Amino acid sequence: MSNSGVRLPSVEMLGACARLMRLDKPIGSLLLLAPTLWALWVAGQGRPDPVLASIIIVGVFVTRSVGCVINDIADRDIDGHVKRTRQRPLVAGDIGLSGAIGLAVALGLVAFGLLMMLPRSAWGWATFAVLVTFIYPRFKRFFAAPQLVLSVAFSMGIPMVWAAYDYVSGQTIIMLWVVNILWVLVYDTEYAMSDRPDDIKLGLRSTAILLGTNDRWVIALWQAMCILLLAYIGFGLKVSSVYYAMLVFSALSFVYQQWLIRGREREACFKAFKNNAWFGFSVWMAFVLGLPVTS
Repeated sequence: MSNSGVRLPSVEMLGACARLMRLDKPIGSLLLLAPTLWALWVAGQGRPDPVLASIIIVGVFVTRSVGCVINDIADRDIDGHVKRTRQRPLVAGDIGLSGAIGLAVALGLVAFGLLMMLPRSAWGWATFAVLVTFIYPRFKRFFAAPQLVLSVAFSMGIPMVWAAYDYVSGQTIIMLWVVNILWVLVYDTEYAMSDRPDDIKLGLRSTAILLGTNDRWVIALWQAMCILLLAYIGFGLKVSSVYYAMLVFSALSFVYQQWLIRGREREACFKAFKNNAWFGFSVWMAFVLGLPVTS
């Protein structure tokens, strides 16, 4: 108890909040951050504005955290029946529903404050991103491919960056957006493959269930399209050979993922999902090292 009589959060409560925000599992933040960095380097022509980049990067982590809290609130009735999620704080009773809602509101206010620091041209995209974040958790209950909705949510950083730089839509931004849509389908289908037995039992939907035994070759097709589109983007941006060398590394990470999911085993599929951080950041390094810098 503080001197003012206001009860301070306990260490246990702070820990539950951190886990609810997935601070102990940063892979989701990294997957959301990577395409945002791609857009920052492309839109900034190899030299992004440091203030704008800082606001957007912090916004990525805050947005992902509030998205996780909203997802857990929406899924509190099913997370206890899925092996991978049954120990989440809301299900385990480490934090109550009112506490989770309060945390979501607090994080939302922080995100709103960050948004107000961005150019108004980015506000429309941010509003759309918030809408998709709120509706996504419900789609797995009735939509055969909820990963398509997540791919839209996890791609909003790209048009937001483009708008913040006051650029009109063009071929480069559209192709970069398509690459990320395909990439999210790749890694979230791998993620869904690890949950497939539980999801089938609960009557939930996913691309892993929709594709069935076609999952591996469809994922491979999406992966190939990502690499080909990135190569085409690089050609249009007149990148150096270093870009294509890094793209080879990115392609090898996809090959490794195919090897991991070959037996469709739960832990191996989840490992393939996490390996996508290597793809995302190797593509970013391709832009960092390969783009001609405009002074």
